[in-house]
Amino acid sequence: MSTVDIVLAGARGHGRWHLENIRRLQDKGIVRLAGICELTPLTGDEIPEGLGTPEQSADFGALLDSTGARIAVICTPIPTHTDLALAAASRGVHILLEKPPAPSYAEFRRMADGVAAAGVACQIGFQSLGSHAVPAIRELVEEGAIGEVTGIGGAGAWARAEAYYRRAPWAGKRRMNGVDVIDGALTNPLAHAVATALALGDASRAEDVTRIETELLRANDIESDDTSCVRVTTANGLQVTVAVTLCAEDPDEPYVVVHGDRGRITYWYKQDRVLLQRAGHGPEEYDYGRTDLLENLVDHVTDGDDLLVVPDATGAFMKVVEAVRLAPDPAPLPATAWHLLPDENRRVVPGIDGLVAAAADSLALYSELGADWARPHVANEVST
Repeated sequence: MSTVDIVLAGARGHGRWHLENIRRLQDKGIVRLAGICELTPLTGDEIPEGLGTPEQSADFGALLDSTGARIAVICTPIPTHTDLALAAASRGVHILLEKPPAPSYAEFRRMADGVAAAGVACQIGFQSLGSHAVPAIRELVEEGAIGEVTGIGGAGAWARAEAYYRRAPWAGKRRMNGVDVIDGALTNPLAHAVATALALGDASRAEDVTRIETELLRANDIESDDTSCVRVTTANGLQVTVAVTLCAEDPDEPYVVVHGDRGRITYWYKQDRVLLQRAGHGPEEYDYGRTDLLENLVDHVTDGDDLLVVPDATGAFMKVVEAVRLAPDPAPLPATAWHLLPDENRRVVPGIDGLVAAAADSLALYSELGADWARPHVANEVST
């Protein structure tokens, strides 16, 4: 099998993960890193050993032309995703596009429709949806392991130092220079919780969403949300509630829980770990593998394998992004609701860990769970 040439756009920050992943696949002999697109070229020390000396340029289109790459991995600032994806598509280059795919639903549609018209493949980088746990959970649900599904919850209690919001000019921004960014907890760092919860609720596509309620708050001195929750009502009447924070007291692994009338299934999506709890049985725990999304895209291009995360399968997630975009700016938490941990230089919201878990368990919003700082807040609601 011939190797597939790849160009990586955005090789610093999270792009370093893609460099390592491309090296892994290059070691398997299935890809070759042909080019790196960065505004400032990477130094030799920044390129992992074994990747050689790929061509470098700040001009993405010119780099695709000169390398003849068949696949582009796009891991650049959120507002650049659509234009870069369309630049690749216009050249017949297949795409792995990092999440979130776009900062607005209009930009998402422009990207998805343009890619489809060009006839190239596009994979959206929700790695959790490549987990073998996802079809396994769906099979358990279809078999009636937990009875009738009554709702889906998601919980993400993470911590980010104040430096996290200075990592890039667009970090923590809702808009920059008049352009949407929407770099909030629900839409970027914990976007996997939202997308995975929707997928397990059989509500991945835009038309699967009928109503969205958001509560967006922030403890940090930023524009976007760092402590938020969203409740989506799906076309089949199911409620999907995801609560997240970047101000946790004790950061823990994020998870999605499928509630049934005779049990529940909890999925820790970063660990590919599943816990099945049901009436009349002891708890059962399973560990799964996952299919790497870039490798799946390569297999699609070379062998016709089905793509795991096509753009339209993230339409419901993008409806959530749009609801967050249209909502009023996140409300600042009162100074009494958070404190600074000097050793870690991060802000903590006391009690938020329990609230995040309670929201995922009860499908309730923060304002419905009695948090003092959330009581006066009225959820922003969007009907779709």
